[in-house]
Amino acid sequence: MIAKLILDKKREGHALGSAEIRAFVEGFTRGEIPDYQMSALAMAICCRGMTDRETADLTEAMMKSGRCLDWDVPTADKHSTGGVGDKLSLVVQPLAAACGVFVPSLTGRGLGLTGGTADKLETIPGYNAGLSLDDFQRVVKEIGVSMTVQTDEITPADKKLYALRDVTGTVASIPLIVGSILSKKLAEGAGTLVFDVKCGTGAFMKTREDAVQLATALVNGAKAAGRKAAALVTGMSAPLGRAIGNANEVAEALEILGSGEKGTGNGVVGLCVELAALMVSLALDKPLDEARGLCWTKLSDGSARAKFEAMVKAQGGDLGKFAALRARPTFRFRIQAMRSGYVTAIDAEKVARVALALGAGRLQTGDRIDPLAGVTLDVAVGDRVAVGAPLATLEKSGDPDGLERAAADLFKAFSIGAAAPETGSLVLERIV
Repeated sequence: MIAKLILDKKREGHALGSAEIRAFVEGFTRGEIPDYQMSALAMAICCRGMTDRETADLTEAMMKSGRCLDWDVPTADKHSTGGVGDKLSLVVQPLAAACGVFVPSLTGRGLGLTGGTADKLETIPGYNAGLSLDDFQRVVKEIGVSMTVQTDEITPADKKLYALRDVTGTVASIPLIVGSILSKKLAEGAGTLVFDVKCGTGAFMKTREDAVQLATALVNGAKAAGRKAAALVTGMSAPLGRAIGNANEVAEALEILGSGEKGTGNGVVGLCVELAALMVSLALDKPLDEARGLCWTKLSDGSARAKFEAMVKAQGGDLGKFAALRARPTFRFRIQAMRSGYVTAIDAEKVARVALALGAGRLQTGDRIDPLAGVTLDVAVGDRVAVGAPLATLEKSGDPDGLERAAADLFKAFSIGAAAPETGSLVLERIV
């Protein structure tokens, strides 16, 4: 009866009290409130919204539904809302760690068009992306950074609620998105949180206005919980960098960590440095310019790559075997330009759908991923091409079936025009 009264109240558009939200989440976590009532609350929130105070209460209740970590060192983490070719965490987290920040990073797996950092790391033979929380804490303290998936001990309420949101049409709700993201990040204990909120054809938030709204809500929510926070709204109309997939994205991240600019495009290196610099600046109380300079130094002198290699080794991974994996024969198909001109656009969503069809992602949680499947771009937006110039290479292992069809679909992602397009920074907005 109490749950029904809360549902009635939110359905009519009234703000819920802190105790009501806490009781509902606790009851749902214990199994006393059934899935259908939580689904009804999620739909009411999706339709009626929540105040900042309600969102903060929802976040706190989900955070406290499981174990919360605590650290006695300066900590920070970066969260991205997901994008095509977004291998930034593989660079940003070890880069921040190389600058003296401890980075406890609970990451996720890919579903649909969104690639998962854990899936990418698990293409490194032996890498354990399923550490226990005790081992997670040990690696962070010993190495300075760890990337592993959320365990059942962390925010079980969010895990249950997210499964319902996915099948009840309630994913697109800013209060629910904020509660889901922040509850996990707050539970991992990071004292500083930096958000990379994507917008464009390859992002969940298609418009700049929606992305700014989400970024602002995340920053405000983190600050309300007593954490330092900042966000960048960044473009996701074209893929990030050259590689879209799993093993090929790890390879590109290693190139960035090893030599700065090599093998990247579209300002990816600069964006990695900017995100890491925000983490360092806030966590260590350094001026942003000083933190930015330190990040460039640690990237160029090999310290960031060494930190990544140490994390991989500590979590059982073998980069030598990864190189051997990358050398395995695969089926490939290269597409070429049919006209000369400038690359005016590369549609990120279309590229992502091709990578998914090749086996680089999963439509359902139980689907297997082909670690070598993906797309490697030969051009970036703004490049000049001639007829016959390579645009991209598609790759998969095991079975060539569907490769030519996928190549035809990928060709549609490229726009070539007579005039060079305007290209600017990937950073569209800053929220601090």
